[in-house]
Amino acid sequence: MTEPAPSPTDPSLPGTPLAEVSRVPFHVEPKSPRWIAPTALVISLLAAAGAGWALFKPAPTPAGTISDPKAHVCSVFETVSTAVSIQTKRAPGPDLGPVAPVAAEAIAANARLAMSAGASYLLDELPPNAPKELADQVRSFAGDLNGLAVNALAGIPNDKEPQAGLLRSAEETNKKIVELCKQ
Repeated sequence: MTEPAPSPTDPSLPGTPLAEVSRVPFHVEPKSPRWIAPTALVISLLAAAGAGWALFKPAPTPAGTISDPKAHVCSVFETVSTAVSIQTKRAPGPDLGPVAPVAAEAIAANARLAMSAGASYLLDELPPNAPKELADQVRSFAGDLNGLAVNALAGIPNDKEPQAGLLRSAEETNKKIVELCKQ
């Protein structure tokens, strides 16, 4: 292969004229418009102002917080306790005749529903800013209600374990919550 011929203006070749250099200042216009720098400055100042505002604004209230969480929890607890008490103390009337077993089963189903739905409702309505001791007792009570409902569905009698233990625990927790709501 042959090497390409050198360019006639190659400065490394002897006899090539050198480019002239002027000592007179030459003003070169910038290729970008003059509005870019001020616009960038304004945008950066707006960003800094936004960051400062975000830094000093108060934190938003967490979702689900309530202004008086104790009163709310106690109100929900009272509603659930009333529903469970009403539904678990019902009995079929003596004059039902042949439909008495069906009525008894319907009443028992309502009692189980009151316990299960009541437990879910208590937990759903428990705000994150509820007093810790009250919230812990409500969670325990809801757990007892769910356990009672499932054991009742499984046919475990109230005087047999674990149902008897859950009944005692629910009663004790109920009393603690009533006391906490009075304070």
